[in-house]
Amino acid sequence: MESCTKSPDLYSSVAPVCSMEDLAAPAASSMGFTYMVAASQTLGLAVILMTGAWMGVYRGGIAWENSNLQLNVHPLCMIVGMVFLQGDALLVYRIFRNESKRSTKILHGFLHALALVIALVGLIAVFEYHKKKGYSNMYSLHSWCGIAAFSFYLLQLLCECREGVAGLGNPSSTNNVALRLLQSALIRKRAAVSEWLLGLVFFLCPGVSFSLRSRYKPLHVFFGVSLLILSITTTLLGILEMLLFKISDSYSSFVPEGVLANILGLLLVAFGAALAYILTRDEWRRSPLAEELALSMDFKTLTEGESPAGSH
Repeated sequence: MESCTKSPDLYSSVAPVCSMEDLAAPAASSMGFTYMVAASQTLGLAVILMTGAWMGVYRGGIAWENSNLQLNVHPLCMIVGMVFLQGDALLVYRIFRNESKRSTKILHGFLHALALVIALVGLIAVFEYHKKKGYSNMYSLHSWCGIAAFSFYLLQLLCECREGVAGLGNPSSTNNVALRLLQSALIRKRAAVSEWLLGLVFFLCPGVSFSLRSRYKPLHVFFGVSLLILSITTTLLGILEMLLFKISDSYSSFVPEGVLANILGLLLVAFGAALAYILTRDEWRRSPLAEELALSMDFKTLTEGESPAGSH
């Protein structure tokens, strides 16, 4: 006997009526969710503090005008922006499950924007440091992965314009004039479409059609998690690169700086693992609020020309 039956009302396709046993399952796992979120944030803050300690105690501190210390701005900014803030942006929809969708969208977008700004400062710091010292740029695996992560975070190429527009669907299938104009402009200019920018447009702008946002959401989540993994991997490469440049002669002797950096790397892996665990647990996904279900179905009717009752 099934414990969850569908309601015969207008929104039965999206709002099943469940028994108390079904409702108790998410409540029982809420404690585990709280512990995992707390653990992830503790690990993230520990990573930031340990990076600051490494730069402050063993590398002389941080100073923009001092050419010898400007490099130290880079690892701190990249870890804060491309790892910690990016990871927290991915958690927004799971942590604030009972808040309005619009509020969580704004916070999600704000954290991503802040991460990009901080990461940009870190990139400028390392390029200026190399320029002052006369070092070459963009020759190491770390630098290649880093530029790739930053570029994809901002402007990841989905496809050329014709393929991208085809993937978005036929402009005539929606009443959204702005979307039709955007698609025609993309066709004329053969422009590439940014994954991150599309994500921002689709999820912050309510005017984009229901079906487009629904189809794009899995891609948005996949690329978000993939970019976080790439960012953490790039950070690990950067830690190793700095150790080999700064203490290559003594690294094998288990000097304190090397041990601290190794622990930092392990904490980064643990932080990423904690986020991945939270983001892949289906029972911890954000469930639409009752008013959001009604608005979602009404919006689908307006934009797609479908009846909610006939959507089975």
